[in-house]
Amino acid sequence: MTQLAERPSSTNRAPVINDFTINVATVNGSGSQTANATLVNALFQMGIPVNAKNLFPSNIKGLPTWYSIRASGAGFTARRDNSEILVAFNAKTIEEDFRTLPSGGVMFYPDNIKLVGSRDDVSVYALPANAIMKEQNVDPKFRDRMVNLVYVGAVAQVIGIEMDTIYAYLNKNFAGKTKVVESNFNIAKAAFDWCAANIVKSDPYRVERMDATKGKILIDGNMAGALGGIYGGCTVLAWYPITPATSLADGMIEWMPKLRQDKETGKATFAIVQAEDELAAIGMLIGAGWGGARAMTSTSGPGISLMSEFAGYAYFAEVPLVIWNVQRMGPSTGLPTRVSQGDLLSTYYLSHGDTKHIVLLPSDPKECFEFGWRAFDLSDQLQTPVFVNSDLDLGMNIWMSEPFEYPTEPMNRGKVLSAEDVIKAGHTFARYKDEDGLGVGPRTLPGTDAMGAAYFTRGTGHTDIATYSERPEDWQKNLARLDRKHNHARDIVPKPMIDSTGASLGLIAMGSVDPAMVEGRAMLAKDGVPSDYMRVRALPFGKEVHDFIAAHDKVIVVEMNQHGQLAILLRTEYPEFATRIHSIAHCDGLPLSGEFVATRVKGVK
Repeated sequence: MTQLAERPSSTNRAPVINDFTINVATVNGSGSQTANATLVNALFQMGIPVNAKNLFPSNIKGLPTWYSIRASGAGFTARRDNSEILVAFNAKTIEEDFRTLPSGGVMFYPDNIKLVGSRDDVSVYALPANAIMKEQNVDPKFRDRMVNLVYVGAVAQVIGIEMDTIYAYLNKNFAGKTKVVESNFNIAKAAFDWCAANIVKSDPYRVERMDATKGKILIDGNMAGALGGIYGGCTVLAWYPITPATSLADGMIEWMPKLRQDKETGKATFAIVQAEDELAAIGMLIGAGWGGARAMTSTSGPGISLMSEFAGYAYFAEVPLVIWNVQRMGPSTGLPTRVSQGDLLSTYYLSHGDTKHIVLLPSDPKECFEFGWRAFDLSDQLQTPVFVNSDLDLGMNIWMSEPFEYPTEPMNRGKVLSAEDVIKAGHTFARYKDEDGLGVGPRTLPGTDAMGAAYFTRGTGHTDIATYSERPEDWQKNLARLDRKHNHARDIVPKPMIDSTGASLGLIAMGSVDPAMVEGRAMLAKDGVPSDYMRVRALPFGKEVHDFIAAHDKVIVVEMNQHGQLAILLRTEYPEFATRIHSIAHCDGLPLSGEFVATRVKGVK
């Protein structure tokens, strides 16, 4: 068991502590997820801020996959353009991975893979992976999966991850499976011990304990959204599998039986239906929402396209429902394992005619949880579909998050009339009448036990009292009322988050671009370019958005799509400011980095 020669001078380099990215290159379906999660959780247990991004192919098994683990003592969580530490456990990509390793980096690889070429500007550690597996008497049929624990132990020893944190996570992950825990840990420990005895460390990267993760959790946005929906009172989930939204439905399937059961009978108080397609799923939501249930689905861009006609029906018939759209690349069916923010315009204007929907834009798991329950309140208050536009990066990757706050506000069901209300009103009410100028009429739920409580739910033209009409004045009156409702929404949707220091440059973004904006602004400030920042959290825009743009000479909108959809909406909404609104729109399937933001912002003239 030998090690490749390293650069002798590298031992004199200044240490780089808690500030680097590990790029793990493996094969999709090879069991590397457990090994990668072990490293992430170990760093987290050591109090070091960490973020992980899985860049995996659009297939089930066999193609290359990369897993990026960023440790940042400063707390930055955006993707970085370079990874200093490479774990090259895929023979098919090792040449390219090695070639693109930045100068000063370090590579770990199994010594059974032939390394073509050499570099004198990086450190290279060859690991006796097969020998360790044989020494540990690992069953040959499990070796391809368990060999990943070799790089866990090796990386831990070289950069200083404490082995008890490795064991703690394995024990948690394989709870109750003592033999599995021990066999996995023993492999990691053997690699750790081998490196301690044989590796002459020549790279500068290491970790030191911090206290920056205390009180925080690790979770993905899809699970956070699922829990938020359950705490928001969701009782009906109708869905169809689609990457990257399936795990949101999976989260509800896991937790609803635990949190939505009658305490006395033990029977479920919810319904989960896997529909035959997305069209059927939203149809079920309309029926459930009309019946008074809080109903939702999870989908992505192709599913949104299929839901178009039903979404328009729900908008015009004014039926509450919630649609989680975990965005991915498009157009057409797109790339299901690559991230994008390309559905902003499609969800806002979805369907035929003059529709404008409510769209919430979470940026982190905590907001996914909050918007998970708040979407139902808004949907009931406004009697309309509400879209939550997350994305693959936020939805499927592991994020460090503040703990979620239990909703303290009572559920807001909006203008729902009881039997007593109908009786007091003389056994009559006008379903679509705007009595307070907010555009929302009263409704009853099916089964309301009072004469006059029933009405026709119409997707066609109708009067205030829900009778059919094709009269132009009735049609225009109804559209004007829907516009008033949309304008009312501006006052009650989540307000934008604004960090203002009085700079003349204003930056605007949405959703999971936020971490790149935070880091990019820090880089800009260091280079003498101060900026103010507004993160839009919902459509339609409120007064705060107008005022932010008005207060800045130059406004740059940064987003992950090709055509600058958020910038388009801002120019449409505020044409008087169109010339000061500049767009940085980028869409290559990868999350944006702070370096990208800083460089591109400085390039806008």
